[in-house]
Amino acid sequence: MILPQPSQHHLVITALGVDRPGIVNTITRHVSSCECNIEDSRLAILGEEFSFIMLLSGSWHAITLIESTLPLKGAELELLVVMKRTNASLRPSMPATVWVQVEVADSPHIIERFTDLFDTHQMNIAELVSRTQPAQDNKPPLLYVQITAHSPGSQDASFIEPAFHQLCTELHAQGTIKAVSHHGV
Repeated sequence: MILPQPSQHHLVITALGVDRPGIVNTITRHVSSCECNIEDSRLAILGEEFSFIMLLSGSWHAITLIESTLPLKGAELELLVVMKRTNASLRPSMPATVWVQVEVADSPHIIERFTDLFDTHQMNIAELVSRTQPAQDNKPPLLYVQITAHSPGSQDASFIEPAFHQLCTELHAQGTIKAVSHHGV
């Protein structure tokens, strides 16, 4: 694992705007022109909007340059841009990882029920992806959920499996779970 250099500064950027061809390339080109490195990023299309989240690193000068120029570039591109300085940190070891996929008739509180399951079992949700398929042919709308979670504890990852299956049964959901324990981490 590469440790962050003391001279490196970090910035989290979120850009939100109407999805259109070339918009992500325009943003990444601007980031590169400021001599910043994209260390981590996520992109999502939500309706007609896109959201792009990036963790940038660079010298003090590079981060200051992006902070001062990105609001103007964002305005030019009709983007809502939010920035926050942060520190790079080493992630604690996570000896257990769980991946779940669920398909269920859509209704309010479904995602909350699954996030509560992980919270109750003291697992950190690292990624959550959901999408709804509209109702069609006399079938209700379907919700698809994917969750990746980690446990900082020393317990085996499979401890959550019975509760997951019970929740799927209660919600009449089709679900799969894969639990992996990383021993010696």
